[in-house]
Amino acid sequence: MIPQIMQDWMTQIAAVVRLEMKKTFFSKRGIWVYLLALAPAAIYLMYSLTEIANREQRQQLAAAHPVSTAALRSIKTNMKLEEVLERAGEPYARRDFSQFRFGNKGKGKGPPVGQQIVTMQYTDGDSIYSYTFVDGNLVGINQRDRSTIPKDSLIFATVFQFFYLRLAVFFGCVGVFANLFRGEMLDKSLHFYLLTPVRREVLAVGKYLAGLTATVVIFTTSTFLQLAALAWHFSRQEVSEYLNGPGWGHVGAYLGVTAAACVGYGSVFLAVGLLFRNPIVPAAAVLIWESANLYLPATLKKISVIFYLQSLSPVVAPPDADLPSILKLLITSAEPVSTAAAILGLILVTVAVLALAGRQARRLEINYSAD
Repeated sequence: MIPQIMQDWMTQIAAVVRLEMKKTFFSKRGIWVYLLALAPAAIYLMYSLTEIANREQRQQLAAAHPVSTAALRSIKTNMKLEEVLERAGEPYARRDFSQFRFGNKGKGKGPPVGQQIVTMQYTDGDSIYSYTFVDGNLVGINQRDRSTIPKDSLIFATVFQFFYLRLAVFFGCVGVFANLFRGEMLDKSLHFYLLTPVRREVLAVGKYLAGLTATVVIFTTSTFLQLAALAWHFSRQEVSEYLNGPGWGHVGAYLGVTAAACVGYGSVFLAVGLLFRNPIVPAAAVLIWESANLYLPATLKKISVIFYLQSLSPVVAPPDADLPSILKLLITSAEPVSTAAAILGLILVTVAVLALAGRQARRLEINYSAD
C-alpha cells in the first residue's frame, strides 16, 4: 500500500503538471524553442530535395552521354587523352584552357612555360568522375559518389552529437526549464502557487515533469522528422533494407538519447532558474563545460551530461577532420560507459540536481519589486 502522504503528493504533482502543460507548450516565450527544434529537420529536407534534383540531373546526363561504370573505373592516371576518349566516349562536360607558369618547371626563372589543361566530366547516373589532363596526359581523377545511407548516417551522428544535443536541445531546455519559476516571477503570478497548501518540493517536481513532457515531445518529434527528412531522397528499397537491419534500433536510440538529454539538461536549468536571477551567465558556463568535454581528462568527462549522452548514441561521431592540429593534440579519450551505467549516471545527476532545486524552492521568497 502506498502511504497516504505519498498519494497526496502524487495527486498534487499531477495537478501542477496539468496546470503547467498549457503554459509550457503555448508560452509566447517558447515559440523560439519550436523554431530551434524544427530548424534541423528543415535543413535535412532541403538537403534531400537537393539530392533528388542532383540524381535526376545525373540520370539525364547519363542517358545523353551513356558510359558504363566499368569503363570509367578502368581509367588510370598517365593515360593519354585519346585513350580515355576511346574508352569512355565524349564527356557531358569539357573545358580546355592554357596555363602559363614562369621559369623552368615553375621555379621562377626563364621565360613563361605554357601548359594545355583539359578537364572532362562523366557520369554513370550515380557518381560523377572528373579527369584532369595536362598536355594530353591524365594527372588527376576525382570521383564524387552519390549519397548512401552509411555516409548520411555518419553525417547525422556528427550533427546530432556536436550540434543538435549541444546547441538545439541545450538552449531549448534553457528556454523551457529556466523559465518555469523565473517566468512566473516576471509575470508576477508565482505567489498563487505559494499560497496553496503544496510543498515547495512537490511544486518543483510538478513543474519539472511538465517541462520535461514538453521538451521530450518537441525534441523527439524533431529528431524523428530529421531522420525521415534525411531518408527522403533514398529509394524505398534502400530505406526498407536499412530499417530491417540496424535502422529501427538507431531510430529508437536517437529518440532515447534526445529524451535523456531533456532529462539531464532540464534538471540543471530548473535549478539554475531557482538559484540565479539571470540564468544567461550560468547557462553560458554550463555550455562551455559541455563543449570542452572533448578535451577534459577522463575523470572530469564523467561530470557532464554530454558524456553519458554520447555513450548512449548508436553511432560514434569522429572529431571534425578540419580541426586544427593543436586542438587534435588536446583531445583526450575515455572509455564510454555501458548503456545501464549511462542511464544510471543521468538518473543520479538528475535526482541530485532536483534535490538541490527542491531545497532552494523551500527557501524561495517572493519580492516582485526586486525582479
